[in-house]
Amino acid sequence: MKSQQLSLIDIPFSGPDALDYFSESSGESRGEVFTKIEVVNFILDLTGWTEGATFENARLLEPSCGNGDFLVPAIERLLKAQIDQPIESLAYQIRGVEVNRKAFEVCRERVCEMLLNNGFSKKQTSYLVDAWLIHGDFLTTPLSLDFTHVIGNPPYLRQEALPDPLLKLYRSRFETMYDRADLYIPFYERGLTLLAPEGSLGFICADRWMKNKYGGPLRQFISEGYHLKQHVDFTGCPAFHDDVVAYPAVTIIQKTEGSVTLTASRPDVSSDYLNLLAAALVEGSRHPDVTQVYHVVDGSSPWLLDQPKRLEIIRRIETRFSAIEEADCQIGIGVASGADKVFIRPDDELPIESERKLPILLTRDVKNGEICWGGKMLMNPFDGDCPTLVDLAHWPLFSAYLEENKEAIMRRHVAKKNPQNWFKTIDRIYPSLTNTPKLLIPDIKGEATVVYDEGRFYPHHNFYYVVSQTWDLRALQAVLLSPVAQAFVATYSLRMRGDYLRYQAQYLRRIRIPNWEDISKLSRQKLIAAGRSQSPVDIKLAVQEVFGLSDQDWQILAEN
Repeated sequence: MKSQQLSLIDIPFSGPDALDYFSESSGESRGEVFTKIEVVNFILDLTGWTEGATFENARLLEPSCGNGDFLVPAIERLLKAQIDQPIESLAYQIRGVEVNRKAFEVCRERVCEMLLNNGFSKKQTSYLVDAWLIHGDFLTTPLSLDFTHVIGNPPYLRQEALPDPLLKLYRSRFETMYDRADLYIPFYERGLTLLAPEGSLGFICADRWMKNKYGGPLRQFISEGYHLKQHVDFTGCPAFHDDVVAYPAVTIIQKTEGSVTLTASRPDVSSDYLNLLAAALVEGSRHPDVTQVYHVVDGSSPWLLDQPKRLEIIRRIETRFSAIEEADCQIGIGVASGADKVFIRPDDELPIESERKLPILLTRDVKNGEICWGGKMLMNPFDGDCPTLVDLAHWPLFSAYLEENKEAIMRRHVAKKNPQNWFKTIDRIYPSLTNTPKLLIPDIKGEATVVYDEGRFYPHHNFYYVVSQTWDLRALQAVLLSPVAQAFVATYSLRMRGDYLRYQAQYLRRIRIPNWEDISKLSRQKLIAAGRSQSPVDIKLAVQEVFGLSDQDWQILAEN
């Protein structure tokens, strides 16, 4: 997919602009986070905007310059190298764009002070600052230069925080603004679009887009003309002056071709360490914390950057075995009601016909890998496994309970959207699933939790479930509890705060397993016994044999 290209001289823009919304806004409301100087220097070094470099024909852009945390050090490096540079040439080499007026003025004052301290006259300083700094919205401001360097920390702002007119505008201009994409996505797209051939973009930004759904179009865009040169995971590292929830990474993307990406993970945020790490990443020299990864960028596919030894084993398994759903195992998610306080109650607090109740299992009902049901029941408005709702005239108690709680039920989006079926749950309910044996997997866990339900409960929406007509579920439980399955999830999923993994359907579907008929009778028996005992030793012996993994393979998967 080719993204909409912004011309070197953009068409003049008219309509609602980010200046209308963010010029006088607070830093928090526009996703402002300040980067430590050690990390700023690290990114400048990686992109080649370094002290001692030749800056002839070099042009740098900072698309969200804030108070100048990136721009001021970048200008300092330029001035040290270009002492005798004509002022007209200097004016051509820097552009910094900032949407917030207060931040823009702080940045302007810092740059003015730096220029005056470096011997520039007031007239020269005013000339350069007026040329360098733009108070505007980077995503709509006309820019006429090809840049050799684009650097910075784009705003981490969810699209829900954007006014509708502005969101519609960005969506119309940037095709990578897809699904629930955050604001930094179009910053990447436009920054890359403005690069000159061989130019480099260096951002520190949340890494969610590298694997998730909304990042697909941006990954595709990058695959069609750019090379991911370096990637450094800063998860858990104090890269910013304030604690942030986002999982940051430094990405250096070059407008060229290439297949090798140099990576590092969770570096020490100190000048000494980052200076050495930057040198190794730029020069490709040996460093204990630097790894080469090949062919990371592949269309819209997730970027798999960490644990190369684990990834090699994953790739080998993927070539030999089927995806879990191709092996006749179906994955689904439990029910979301939109109003659990009404739809989910203890049996004696749900005064409706017994046929309209289903025993529901909540994540709090699973303790130490075992089901300890808390007695909650789910109100079921569906007529069997059909998509139609029941006729309320046939269920007087059910109808009366609904009317009593109608106000709360009608507040839900699903009810407002479809008022004729106002009492349906968000997700369709299949009552037969209650009596179906299944494996239940909580969404967010620090380690794999796979619970066997013999066919007694309906799962809540925080559970994913697995059913199969072919595989013995106890045998499958052993596989899903093993480091093999955990490695697949860890490779493809996004980590949450505390390094918790998300065991979502999209990641569970990545797991590869043999077809049941291809497993010997003896190996089947070992898998079933391992699923029942849940002993790590039993699971290792059974699963390792079925997947043909060496002890070294198993150790690599287990360690990660």
